[in-house]
Amino acid sequence: MIQASKQSRAEKQTGTQRENNRVVVIGGGLGGLASACTLAARGYAVTLCEKNAWVGGKAAVLAEQGFRFDMGPTILTIPGVLKRIFSEAGRELESVLDLVPLDPQWRSFFTDGSTLDLVSDVAQMRTTLDAYAPGSGAGDGYVRFMQLSERLHRISNDFFFWRSVGGMKDMFNPRLSLNFSALKEVLGMRPGHSVAGTVRSFVSDERAAQMLDHFTQYVGSAPDASPAVLCGIAHMQAHEGVWYPRGGTGAVPRALASLAVDLGVEIRTRTPVQRIIVEKGRVRGVETQQGEIIAGGAVISNSDTVRTHRELVAEPSRSRFLSRRTYEPACSGIVLYLGLDKRYEQLIHHNFIFSADPHEEFESIYRRGEPAADPTAYVCAPAVTEPEVAPPGGESLYVLVHTPYLRPHHDWSKMFPAYRRRIIEKLEQTAGLKDLEQHIVFEKSLTPQDIHDRYHVLNGAIYGLASHGRFLGAFKPANRSPDIEGLYLAGGSAHPGPGMPMVLMSGWIAADCVDQDKLVEPATVASRAEAYSAV
Repeated sequence: MIQASKQSRAEKQTGTQRENNRVVVIGGGLGGLASACTLAARGYAVTLCEKNAWVGGKAAVLAEQGFRFDMGPTILTIPGVLKRIFSEAGRELESVLDLVPLDPQWRSFFTDGSTLDLVSDVAQMRTTLDAYAPGSGAGDGYVRFMQLSERLHRISNDFFFWRSVGGMKDMFNPRLSLNFSALKEVLGMRPGHSVAGTVRSFVSDERAAQMLDHFTQYVGSAPDASPAVLCGIAHMQAHEGVWYPRGGTGAVPRALASLAVDLGVEIRTRTPVQRIIVEKGRVRGVETQQGEIIAGGAVISNSDTVRTHRELVAEPSRSRFLSRRTYEPACSGIVLYLGLDKRYEQLIHHNFIFSADPHEEFESIYRRGEPAADPTAYVCAPAVTEPEVAPPGGESLYVLVHTPYLRPHHDWSKMFPAYRRRIIEKLEQTAGLKDLEQHIVFEKSLTPQDIHDRYHVLNGAIYGLASHGRFLGAFKPANRSPDIEGLYLAGGSAHPGPGMPMVLMSGWIAADCVDQDKLVEPATVASRAEAYSAV
């Protein structure tokens, strides 16, 4: 009886230990999946809770009437981030994804009737720009811009990426002094300069500059209000290329979810979380909306960082986070999913149909908070790469137009019909998609309100938090919470920011922080301890 009693107590203690040594991930978007895979590969027990019936977040798929659309991100860059996540489990990315390189990377259509293709080779772009804007020096200017971009990319790799960063002090190793060399690198980030100003200091042709400005649209922010360090995106894209995963970008979350399951992650869809349980300043798990308690020694929230603190975190931690800085949402957008009974041969896989006046466009969207009268439209026409996305001879056209994040007076149920007509007109007039309306045989759409409701983001923002501010605009909330021990943040509204590769990186960073902090034991370690205690 005594022996049985001892065993009972040991089993109870081991059960509590096992619960506390679980990591709970809130949200199965790309960041949450990346966190779950990384942690599971390192031996941790992981439970992922997703409120929707699918995982992948905005990287969802719409398939109807023979048409298939990627609903969210469509451009895959920096595949090295994905490779790093799969390598955690000893897997090769190429074994699960068939990545097709795209070059030209995108085609630009301008209101003067001209087009300009962006290619990865810098020398080829110099020749192209010299022919496109003769006498402007655009070719040589582009080469010098890309040299700066390469330096900014290197600085980002050295000080910004692959670690939890919430501000300037987090960029430096605290064990090392802030020496002259490090200060020189900080100044190399061009603090105080904007993307738009930097671009135009190298490339004066307004059309070519407008094309280069749009690297900031990966982060949903105005180029004249975003810090120059974001110009590093140009080299990141040129260096690692633009890729299309056969099967669409929806193949990425499918591959991650499959890896997670293989590694033992418990994925629970239709399981919204209503609060993060905190005791004495430390995470103890989560409570679902069904009232179930899932104990855990660490929680990674892949939900929007602001809404995580507003809705899932209690005082005083909530107020500390919300008062730390001004959290401005990035832009929102209108997305049209148009199934066509024909293809337009002038379109390549990725296309930008530009506005006549980018300054007026950005002023309207980012400062006045109103849809632009003459918007830029991003158009993805994937059938040129994968004909199976549409019936024979057809096209699954994805159209994205950036809009302001939701304001109280925006009623998109009333605003949408007229703005949809304006977008169709824009495509017909600037890109030459003649009689587009007559060739639409299937159509669905998302408005900013739909995005807000569907993805639980801040004010309908597609890209998390805006990157505005010439000095500190690149900084997002750190992946390691400074307010609650054991709480970590991942996703587009956490460091390093939005865009498919950055969101995946944020998930890896959050997982790596859990691993570094040792608040949770890997399941393999816990299993050994359990076996030892049972002897």
